[in-house]
Amino acid sequence: MARVPNITREQLKADDQHIFDEIAESRGYVAGPYGVLLNSPELARCVAALGAYVRFQSVLSPILREVAILATTWEARSQYGFTAHVHLARQANVAESTIDAIRTGKAPDGLEPKEAAVVRYVQELLRNNKVSNEAFNDVKERLGIQGVVDLTGTVGHYMVVGTVLAAFEVELTPGTTPELPV
Repeated sequence: MARVPNITREQLKADDQHIFDEIAESRGYVAGPYGVLLNSPELARCVAALGAYVRFQSVLSPILREVAILATTWEARSQYGFTAHVHLARQANVAESTIDAIRTGKAPDGLEPKEAAVVRYVQELLRNNKVSNEAFNDVKERLGIQGVVDLTGTVGHYMVVGTVLAAFEVELTPGTTPELPV
């Protein structure tokens, strides 16, 4: 059970209900981190706005976006985030072998070059709190300047989400099979 309650639309002040509606409209529902973030409606709005950009407007292809999210949620050991995005990665046509390589910690080995570059970048950033010139230049060459900026924003967003999920102990929806080894 989460440490703070999930907030429903009806529990929000009338002036804040539009925030719930905006989140629901961009994702189709309000759950996971956003239910607990709505305890601070304006923070929920800001986090959701960044999330909507990185998921729906970024210059990253759907495959590279989901590879970056899986690598980030794996590094954060975010069961909720990883499990949610395995499904979305499959919808985006990420190869099952890529999902498995990330899940088992073998990535970037065996990945297609762009995917490997993205995973290496995420790993260096989150493990070392910096990115080597080699990894940075590889991603910049493959994705362009906006691509590397959008990739970095994607990593940052999913670390915020992972932090929220961890701090408030947000659990998987009952009946959901965890995708990360425990």
